[in-house]
Amino acid sequence: MSSLKMIQSLTRRAAKAGLLDRIDARIASAGSANYSDLLGRVDFTLAYAMVHEVPDVPQFFSAVAALSKPGASLLLAEPRGHVKDAAFDAEVQAAAAAGFTVADTPAISRSYAALLRKTGDNPAT
Repeated sequence: MSSLKMIQSLTRRAAKAGLLDRIDARIASAGSANYSDLLGRVDFTLAYAMVHEVPDVPQFFSAVAALSKPGASLLLAEPRGHVKDAAFDAEVQAAAAAGFTVADTPAISRSYAALLRKTGDNPAT
């Protein structure tokens, strides 16, 4: 499924659930997320089954940290079928280096998952 179709599907489901006014779904390019209008304003980020596809994981988490308010949440989930234990642990460590701490490890079927909280300013910037 293309990125555009995934975003369209997400917005349809969000509208049906009455949540469309609470999300801002965007497609980012490989070179820039183009989110400067959101710096320090994001309450919650969902990184579901995609971080293992990101070419620069530390840069990704650094960008998420820059966009996030202090205390913001980041739900990181990766499919067990594609991602090994060590790779998921490395993702969590990259998030920690960007200023997130593990708040919980929710059970998500067939996934590794960590609910992270931004602890303060992004130490990577």
